[in-house]
Amino acid sequence: MLNVGLTGGIAAGKSAVARILVDLGAVLIDADAIARAVVEPGTPGLEAVVAAFGPGILGPDGSLDRPALGALVFADTAAREKLNSIVHPLVRAEAARLREAAPAGSVIVQDIPLLVETGQGQDFDKVLVVAAPLAERLRRMVEDRSMAEADALARIAAQATDEQRAAVADAVINNSGTLEQLHQRVNEIWETHIAPFTSHAH
Repeated sequence: MLNVGLTGGIAAGKSAVARILVDLGAVLIDADAIARAVVEPGTPGLEAVVAAFGPGILGPDGSLDRPALGALVFADTAAREKLNSIVHPLVRAEAARLREAAPAGSVIVQDIPLLVETGQGQDFDKVLVVAAPLAERLRRMVEDRSMAEADALARIAAQATDEQRAAVADAVINNSGTLEQLHQRVNEIWETHIAPFTSHAH
């Protein structure tokens, strides 16, 4: 089994790369998607979050009101740590379950937005970093995600720099061109950095 960490700055195109890797046969573990799933209505995770923060963080339909919870923990370090202490172990447990359920010899790709910032680089056999020019990332955030440019810049500034990411990367996937070029680049990296290290080389 090969454990691959996938990261990249906001709007660099990480999810597009993740989809291509899945098409190539990888098993994707998406930490953000798991973090949403472990606090769905009816889960012990949501119960624990409500017990910690009160019913005010629930929407009318009984699901988590993310903006309300976000506003609560954003400015309050202790509250954020409390939330993380509930959600992170659940995410880790579910990620471990998905890894164990994968067939022998699988390539496991973990999509971790803050892999570099949280010092997880050494936890993986390979680290792939998706990069794109700043202007292009800003354009995607402003046009595709309707973010204000100042907010987009603040989000980028809060993350690791391209240099910091490149320092831990086994390969950098530059996503400045077409989707076709991205496919080609990911295919090359699969052939050079991943396929030779799996138990059943293609």
